Amino acid sequence: MMNLLAVFIGGGLGSLARYGVSTAMTTVINSTLPLATLISNLASCVIFGAGFYFFPEKMGENSTFKLLVITGFCGGFSTFSTFSFETLELFRNGNIFYAIANIAISIITCSAILYFLVSEKILREA
Repeated sequence: MMNLLAVFIGGGLGSLARYGVSTAMTTVINSTLPLATLISNLASCVIFGAGFYFFPEKMGENSTFKLLVITGFCGGFSTFSTFSFETLELFRNGNIFYAIANIAISIITCSAILYFLVSEKILREA
């Protein structure tokens, strides 16, 4: 029951954070590139990687902390479906450069963040 509650609370907080980033970005910056989704996904990767880097003992398979932060919060905060939809909309509206840039920046940067935070920690411990 605690595991379900951890995912529920984390997911709700992550979704609220995602909504906050989206609201803040749309009032501050008018851009063709979907920056709110990019920022949410990048920040989620930082949180995900930092969790494994700073709290490796709490990131075990059955950890309530892991379920709260990674499955719940990061799951609610990041959004692959929105990233995919916004990228398709960029293509559909003829913004080919921005669509490709969105894909490249998102995949390369998120992967790099996780590599440096998670892989480096794992490699050092091996």
